[in-house]
Amino acid sequence: ELQQKVEETELLKMELQMLETERVRLSLVEEKLMDVLQLLRQLRDLNISKRALGKILLSTLESCRDPQPGKAHLFEVLDTLQQELTACELFHKEPVEQGQSPQPLSNPLVISC
Repeated sequence: ELQQKVEETELLKMELQMLETERVRLSLVEEKLMDVLQLLRQLRDLNISKRALGKILLSTLESCRDPQPGKAHLFEVLDTLQQELTACELFHKEPVEQGQSPQPLSNPLVISC
C-alpha cells in the first residue's frame, strides 16, 4: 500500500510538471500574440492597405509552410508574423507633418524568446 502511494505521488508530480510546462508554453504564446496584435494595431493606425497586410500574411504563411523540428508550429507562425510586421516599411518611414519633428515608432512589448 505504501509503494502504491509512492507511485501515485510520483505520477502526480510528473503530471504537475507537465502542466507547469504547458502553462509556461501558453504564457509565451500569449505574450507573442499580444505583440503581434500590438503591431497590427499600430499598422492600422498608419493606414496600411489590405493588400500590403495580405502580402505580409501570405509571406508569413509561406515561410512557415514546413514546421521546423523542435519548435511549436503556432509559436513559429506568430514569431515569423511578428518579424514580418516589424520589418514593415511603414514602421521605418518618418512622418513629416508641418511644425512637428518626426518620431520613430517603438514597441515596448516586443520580446525575444
